Amino acid sequence: MLFLIILILSFACGFFLPWWVAAIVAFLAAFFIGKTSGHSFLAGFAAVFVVWIILALVKSLPNDNILAGRVVQLFPLPHNWIWLLIVTALVGGLVGGMGALSGILLKKAFGKTS
Repeated sequence: MLFLIILILSFACGFFLPWWVAAIVAFLAAFFIGKTSGHSFLAGFAAVFVVWIILALVKSLPNDNILAGRVVQLFPLPHNWIWLLIVTALVGGLVGGMGALSGILLKKAFGKTS
């Protein structure tokens, strides 16, 4: 349930709002409906990981990955845009996971665990 909520809200916000909104979405979702720390982190990580891959593909595939191919040349990665996609998704997953973990830990600090 937490995974789906973070996934849907992050995807909807990803088109119109800055990248860091995914952390706020994961934080609030975990704060209100999260159960355990481990589950919240994994749900936040996985949801934002998937969303960032989808959003990157939606924005990159129509132009034949030209910009992604040029950006990947700036980093010490194999010269393939797929590697840039994976690194981007990992960063997004960590943002979502840490946001969700922060939300559930704040919930526990306030003693609102059920």
